[in-house]
Amino acid sequence: MKRRAFLGLLSATTASVIASPASANDILRTGTEILSPAVTPPGAEPVRFIAFGDAGRGDTAQWELARAMAAHHWNQFYDTALLLGDNIYPDGEWEDMSAKFEAPYSELLKRGVTFQAVLGNHDVKKGREAQINYPKFNMGGRSYYSFTKGDGLVEFFALDSNYFDLRQRRWVEEALQASQAKWKVAFFHHPMYSSGDRHGSRLDLRAELEPLLVRHGVDAVLTGHDHIYERTKPQQGVQHFVSGVGSKPRRGDLDRRTPFYAFGNDVTSSFMSVEITQDRLSFKTIDISGRVIDSGEMAPRAVARAAALDR
Repeated sequence: MKRRAFLGLLSATTASVIASPASANDILRTGTEILSPAVTPPGAEPVRFIAFGDAGRGDTAQWELARAMAAHHWNQFYDTALLLGDNIYPDGEWEDMSAKFEAPYSELLKRGVTFQAVLGNHDVKKGREAQINYPKFNMGGRSYYSFTKGDGLVEFFALDSNYFDLRQRRWVEEALQASQAKWKVAFFHHPMYSSGDRHGSRLDLRAELEPLLVRHGVDAVLTGHDHIYERTKPQQGVQHFVSGVGSKPRRGDLDRRTPFYAFGNDVTSSFMSVEITQDRLSFKTIDISGRVIDSGEMAPRAVARAAALDR
């Protein structure tokens, strides 16, 4: 495959292809090309994780999607799950952790999957303490933090979008600037770009945070809040996803006319499955029945910028 063709994210015109779980494991579609599975260099294990938000209701939809996550784990091993906020409805209380987190995801917890959480607006209604100190959310008593995977290949920046104050802003800038990771992934609850009618884009957060993400080479941003799935067109080189359908979707909430919309779904619950190697980030979005409803890949921003200069 030509190097330049490899660098592009999949186009909006082909993203709506729905593949069966079996075929999705064999190919990824991007533009008009069909890509073979990623080949991992000797000694370099890929980083694999899932991501979803707005899940913690304890309802049938959450349980069914959790079973789809467990089934996917047998097909493509991952060791990390990003919780994108609104982890426990309605108020984030400690006594709901068992029924709305530990029980639905018991199989994944049993298999050793580590959950990394950020806080949503429902999680902080009665304060932050219950969730930031909950051992299975791995927040270490902090509402914003970072961690690395793959011997430093990827650094994840978990942010508190409920209250993005000056102190957090300074921390984000310093942490991003100090990062030596080839890939930088930010995740938080409120999207800076969302085509959801119920909430939509957080313009104040975009004004404060986006310049930092662009300046310091963040590759991808994962958020929730709107109960839809959406992949935007890259914004200033950064790929944004909304994955807020860890439980019931908000049907009819997706406005496909926004200037940044690329692909989305507001009729089924889903989660994202991501694999990162030295050369590419590949993603699949999988719905409650196990179907792949969106997929694609991208190169690191630094590589993409270099390729653009070569043209």
